[in-house]
Amino acid sequence: MTKTPLLLVPGLLCSPRLFAGQLAGLSAEADIVVPDWRKAPLSVWDTWDSAARWVLAQMPAQRFALAGLSLGGMLAVEIMQIAADRVDRLALLDTGMRSQNEGERAIRRARIRLANEGHFELVLGLQMSRFIPAYRLPDKALVDEVMAMCGEIGVEIYKRQEELAAIRVDRRPDLPKIKCPTIVVCGRDDAATPLFLSEEMAAAIKGSELIVVEQCGHLVTMEKPEETNTILRKWLSA
Repeated sequence: MTKTPLLLVPGLLCSPRLFAGQLAGLSAEADIVVPDWRKAPLSVWDTWDSAARWVLAQMPAQRFALAGLSLGGMLAVEIMQIAADRVDRLALLDTGMRSQNEGERAIRRARIRLANEGHFELVLGLQMSRFIPAYRLPDKALVDEVMAMCGEIGVEIYKRQEELAAIRVDRRPDLPKIKCPTIVVCGRDDAATPLFLSEEMAAAIKGSELIVVEQCGHLVTMEKPEETNTILRKWLSA
């Protein structure tokens, strides 16, 4: 059986651990590539275009399936601006396409300031409340895995990612241009990119399917790996 090339793009503070469940569960059906931000020069975070082109360069020349979570989903849509002809199908996981308002940019700048002042652990603690629903915080294995993942990315990459996220453009006007088969997936209890952002993306992309994962927050691939694999397996085979 010919495997589908599959590019899985991690989000902010996310190492390849974000997709460990998918690497384990989907490798029989797909040749999976997960970019590792630690291997990219910091300069790739200068612009959205440079970050998207670095991610795109991880793939061979043929067409591929593309999925991204959170900032990874934003990068996936940036890839659609420059190489839509190479993308066979698209999955947008726990993400949003709006630009940042001044209040949101101020919050990001405050987190960067804390990191610059040596309080990266505090920043990670603040992010946990956005990444993981309160009812999952007693799940020590999950929390430890997420913290380990964020720690792997480290403070310098994190700051550059936050700076880039703060200046992103509104990509909602570009969503109707997406013509490939698309699914939009969101945890019902996602606090970082709430469900209404997924609803508006699905409404804008003709023929797309919105899939809501119950009892799940922002990191659907880690919180519900088996359910995520079922969703992606169906998407890959459709």
